[in-house]
Amino acid sequence: MTSTAIAVSGLRKAFKDKVVLDGIDLEVPAGTIFSLLGPNGAGKTTTVHLLTTLMQADGGTATVAGYDVAADARAVRAAIGVTGQFAAVDELLTGEENLQLMVDLTRSADASMVAALLERFELTESARKPASTYSGGMRRKLDLAMTLVGNPQIIFLDEPTTGLDPRSRRTMWTIIRELVADGVTVFLTTQYLEEADQLADRIAVLDQGRIVAQGTPDELKRQLPGTHVRLRFGTVAELESAAGLFPDATRDDETLTLRVPSDGGTKSLRGVLDRLDEYALSAEEFSVHTPDLDDVFLALTGHTTEVVAS
Repeated sequence: MTSTAIAVSGLRKAFKDKVVLDGIDLEVPAGTIFSLLGPNGAGKTTTVHLLTTLMQADGGTATVAGYDVAADARAVRAAIGVTGQFAAVDELLTGEENLQLMVDLTRSADASMVAALLERFELTESARKPASTYSGGMRRKLDLAMTLVGNPQIIFLDEPTTGLDPRSRRTMWTIIRELVADGVTVFLTTQYLEEADQLADRIAVLDQGRIVAQGTPDELKRQLPGTHVRLRFGTVAELESAAGLFPDATRDDETLTLRVPSDGGTKSLRGVLDRLDEYALSAEEFSVHTPDLDDVFLALTGHTTEVVAS
């Protein structure tokens, strides 16, 4: 696979008079996790459908694993795996039979993969039980295991942990990280901003058919003002004295805390502490707070995280 797993330029798609994608540009390096975020109707699922050859674009170009999605759709399909929002397992079959079915359908797959995948996803003990008896987390793991049968170079995960309990979600995170450690590229859409923050090497925010921001999670957070040092004092008198030293600070008498604007850098932090020391003041607690992805998402799209699902 090339060093660039996915390259998108000027990609456009409309349904009748509704423009869903208005010329988006993306680049996903191989062996990384790329997360696409956006509110309902932003075009995330449409983007996935275009890149996985399930739909044709109206304009622009896109290459996946070095192949043009329009001209070399068969080669693209051979290089990718897709896991949708809902586990696509046959509940009448056992976990083992579901995997064997995928092996039979994938000519290049080795039958020995079934046992290996069952073990990798900790499904060996339940391998011969009907998938209908599996928990939500187990079905998700089986679904992803089925996606891996063809040894895809790139995996598209469309909200892979929706509906899972926190423990199952973190198990999926571990599996996704292991896949990337093995050289797989992951294109992730998710309704959980924490998930994108934890997993993604790079994030793109899609809103009204356009990419409104791209970067690492930290780069996106730094775009917003609001980073501050939080100081908590033991008495109102100490809080009063400290507030007088930082005219731009915001005080909270109830919690005895002071929020001092800062860029979060060591020079800025040292300046705050030196200022306190100069006046013989000491904070009982000291912490740095930066905007999180929820703040970034709200600032960029005007939507809260409650509507981030596809």
